[in-house]
Amino acid sequence: MRLSVPARRLHAGLLTAAMVAATPAHADNVVILNSAEASISLIDPATKQVVSKYSVGKEPHHLMATPDNKSLIVANSVSNSLFFLDPKLGTIQRRVENIEDPYQIGFSPDNRWFVSTALRLDRVDIYRYDGRDLTPAKRLPLPAMPSHIAFTRDSRTAFISLQVSGEIAAIDLATQTLLWKMKVGPAPAGLWMTPGDKYMLVGMTGGDYVAVVDWRQRTVVKRIHTGRGAHNFRSLVDGKHVAVSNRVESTISIIDEDALTNVGDITGLMPGPDDMELTADKRYLWVTFRFARHVGIIDLTTRQLVATIPVGRSPHGIYFYNRAPLTAPNGA
Repeated sequence: MRLSVPARRLHAGLLTAAMVAATPAHADNVVILNSAEASISLIDPATKQVVSKYSVGKEPHHLMATPDNKSLIVANSVSNSLFFLDPKLGTIQRRVENIEDPYQIGFSPDNRWFVSTALRLDRVDIYRYDGRDLTPAKRLPLPAMPSHIAFTRDSRTAFISLQVSGEIAAIDLATQTLLWKMKVGPAPAGLWMTPGDKYMLVGMTGGDYVAVVDWRQRTVVKRIHTGRGAHNFRSLVDGKHVAVSNRVESTISIIDEDALTNVGDITGLMPGPDDMELTADKRYLWVTFRFARHVGIIDLTTRQLVATIPVGRSPHGIYFYNRAPLTAPNGA
C-alpha cells in the first residue's frame, strides 16, 4: 500500500535490513505498543515471554490491520509517522513519514475511508482509500483533543470523541463535513456501536460510567455505572457482550449490549487497564496495563487474572493475528 500525496510531505521507505532482522520470526507474535518509550514488544503467546523489543516512532498509541490483513499499521503520534508491520510476526515492513499526529486510526467498514485523529493538533484527517492508495481528502478542525473513532455500518458517518469539550462529533464521510456535535460527559474516550447501530456507547474517562447515546436523536438516554476512568471497549464476540476497561478503577466491566446493563466486573487487576484483545477461542482476554508496565491475561471463564508479562513503559495498543473477529466495524 502506498500513499498518493506530495513527495515533499510524505516519504515511504523500507527500513534497514539490520532493523528488520532484530525481530525474530516467531509465528503469531503478540504486538504491544510501549507508548512512553517509543518501542514495540513482541510476545510469544505460547511461552508468554517477550521474544523481541525494538524502537519505533515516539508515542505509538494505536494500531490496526489493513483491510487485506497483509499489514499492521502502527501510528506514532509524536514522530508523525506510520509503521507497517507483518501482522503475524510483528516485523517491520516499511514506514511512512510526515503523517501529522496520528493518534487513533481507523478504516470505515466499506474500506473506502481512512480516518486519523490528531489529538494534540485538534483536528481529524480523512483519506480516501481505493484498496491500495491513501489520498488526502480533508483536514477538519475539531477542538479539543479528538481521540477515539467509531463508524456506522453503512460507512456514512464517523464519530469522534472530544476529550476536552466533553462532546461527540459526527462527520459525514462523503462530504467530509461536520454534521453535529453533542455533549455527552467528562473526558469521553472509547466509542462502541451496539448491534444494528442502535446506540453508541461512550467511555467516560473523566467519570465512572458508560454513556448510552441515541445518536439519531442526539441524546444521552442512560448511564451504565462501570468504574472510574471508563475508557475503551472490546467485543467478547458472543453477539451480546462488550468489555470496557476502567483505567482509574483498575477493573474491567462486562456490558450487556441488549439490556444496557453492567453484568459483572473483573477485579484484582494491575493499575491502568486500557486496550484489550480476545483470543480466537474466546476464553482469554489480554489487556495492557498503562500504569504498570505489564500486559495481563484474564481467563473469562473464571474472570480471574491468570498471568502478567512485563513489557515497556505505558503499554497501550495490543494486537495479535489469530484474533477473534469483531461483531462491529469499529475495533479496539
